[in-house]
Amino acid sequence: MAAPLALGVFNINMHVCSEPEAIARVARAAEDAGFESLWTGEHVVLPDPQVPPSPLPPQSRLLDPAVALTWAAAHTSRVKLGTGIVILPQRNPLVLAKELASVDVLSGGRLLFGVGVGYLEPEFAALGVPFDDRDGRTLDALAAMRAVWSSDTPSHDGPYWRFSGVQAQPRPVQQPGPPVVMGGHSAAAHRRAVTTCEGWYGFALDVDGTAEQIAGLRRAAERYERPAELGRLEITVTPRGRVDAAMVERFAELGVDRLVLTPRGDDVEGWLATIEGWASTLL
Repeated sequence: MAAPLALGVFNINMHVCSEPEAIARVARAAEDAGFESLWTGEHVVLPDPQVPPSPLPPQSRLLDPAVALTWAAAHTSRVKLGTGIVILPQRNPLVLAKELASVDVLSGGRLLFGVGVGYLEPEFAALGVPFDDRDGRTLDALAAMRAVWSSDTPSHDGPYWRFSGVQAQPRPVQQPGPPVVMGGHSAAAHRRAVTTCEGWYGFALDVDGTAEQIAGLRRAAERYERPAELGRLEITVTPRGRVDAAMVERFAELGVDRLVLTPRGDDVEGWLATIEGWASTLL
C-alpha cells in the first residue's frame, strides 16, 4: 500500500468562505478533523462579461489570500495555510513579501506559498502589468522575495526588480522562507518547479492527468539541475470530481504527497457536512 497522503481543503477564501464566520467554522472543522492544510485561490479582478478562459463569473466573491489566511490562522493553531495560487507576476514582490511574512509570523510559521504565472490577459491589462514574459517576471519576483526574507543585507538586481540598502522586518518564521509551490501544467511550469521551488501544484486533475504531469516533472528533472537545498519535490494536486478512498490510493501510488479537496454545497452547513464525510472515509 502507498504511503498515506496529506489532505487539504480548497476555496477557504471563495464562494461560501468569503464570509468571516464561514471561514472560521470551516477552518476549525478542517483542523479538528485532521486535515493538514487550507488553501486559497486568487483572481484580483475577473473579466466582465465572462470570456474563456476565465474560470469564474465576474460576480464571484474572492477575498485577498493573505487576509483570508490570516483570519483562518486566528481561528486555528496547527493547520497549514496555503496560497493556491498567488499570481506572482501581477504583484510587487516586496509588498507581497511583507504580506506573506506577516501571515507566517501571525500563524506561527504555517504558510505554504503557492504561486503561478497567470493566464487571463484581461486581468493583466486591468492591473497594468504586461502579459508577455510572465515566466521571467515570476522568477525575478521570487528571487527578490527570498532575498528580503532571508538575507541580513537584502539586495536584488534582476531584470524587473532592483533594490538594496533596505530592510523588511519581521522575517518569516520559516527560514529561509516559506516553502514555495509552483502551479501550472506546462513544460515551463515543470521547469520552474524543478529548478526553483520546494513543490508543484496541479489543479483540477484526474489520476491519468496527474500521471502525465508527473512524467513531465520527471523529464524536467532529467533536463535541468535541481538545487540540493530545495530537497525532494513535493507533489500537490486538487483532484477533479468526487474523491473516494480508492481514488486517493491511486493518487498515492503515483507519488502524490497532498490532495487539496474542494467542498461542495451552497452554504456553510453543506461544506461542513462534506468535510465531516471526508474525515470519516478518507482520513
